[in-house]
Amino acid sequence: MEISGIVAKMAEKVRKNKKKIVLPESEDPRVLKAAAIVALNDYANIVLIGKREEIEKKCKDENIDMPYDKIEIVDNLTSSKKDEYDTLLYELRKNKGMTLENAKKINEDKVYFATMMVKSDDADGLVSGAIHSTANTLRPALQIIKAADGIKNVSSFFLMETKKKEIGEEGVLIFSDCGLIEFPTKEQLIDITIESAQSYKMLTGYEPKVALLSYSTKGSAKGEAIDKLNDVLNELKERKVDFEVDGEFQLDAAIIPEVAALKAPESKVAGHANVLIFPNLEAGNIGYKMAQRFGDTLAIGPVTQGLKKPVNDLSRGSSVEDIVGTIIVTCMQAK
Repeated sequence: MEISGIVAKMAEKVRKNKKKIVLPESEDPRVLKAAAIVALNDYANIVLIGKREEIEKKCKDENIDMPYDKIEIVDNLTSSKKDEYDTLLYELRKNKGMTLENAKKINEDKVYFATMMVKSDDADGLVSGAIHSTANTLRPALQIIKAADGIKNVSSFFLMETKKKEIGEEGVLIFSDCGLIEFPTKEQLIDITIESAQSYKMLTGYEPKVALLSYSTKGSAKGEAIDKLNDVLNELKERKVDFEVDGEFQLDAAIIPEVAALKAPESKVAGHANVLIFPNLEAGNIGYKMAQRFGDTLAIGPVTQGLKKPVNDLSRGSSVEDIVGTIIVTCMQAK
């Protein structure tokens, strides 16, 4: 598989500073194929969670050329680290009613065990979700790894790349939040906006131009949703954030210069936005899937932002290419 565009640029960066990424879903052939590609190309040090004989059989059945000398396989049921992780999980969650026996049982789950690896600095990041729900992937991370210092609201985004290079920055955008916060409050939208701008600059190197999306452009409609976005914008300006942000914008006004010239001629962001903030999860999730399926746009994510260490959730419809891209993004996020 050849990678190109923004993923290729990130891949060259992570190859120079390899991180260890744990993949708990070793029973999924897409995950195994992605692991083989990442390992063969030296993008990351891969850890697969599962029984070696089962992984080897699956690879053989699926004709996957797994470079076993370049990956690590850990059986969470027999690992020498299991007792240590059980005790740590108990200590972390005993105030929530956790017992040691419960901790031992919970760490039989491969996602929880992988999360404990990240918590214990035995891995730099985690990618899951090919066969698990978002809740099953992110609940352990929110319970065990938790939000980074100063972050109140963990959120998510999709890194999008379209072949239409005139959109965003060379075709690269972030859509947020499309995977985590269902009905964001004003304060949550502020956090989503700030975190998404930071994520865009960190991953792409481009300066973020952030658009707050709605069904209205600069007062063309009225309503509570519009008032909330205006409050968000005013608060961001009061904080003197170090990126360009404006709104409210309809999608076309945010990304098409000709439309922006008509609807928001005074805006520095309109027509040139590369970070799109959706008003709620429903709009964001529908928006990214429409771009992905109708517009033949690469969609990597949902990528979690705001955790102390990166744990990223795959769409269960992910392709091998999507999983490789998510692993590379996770490496970029790892400290």
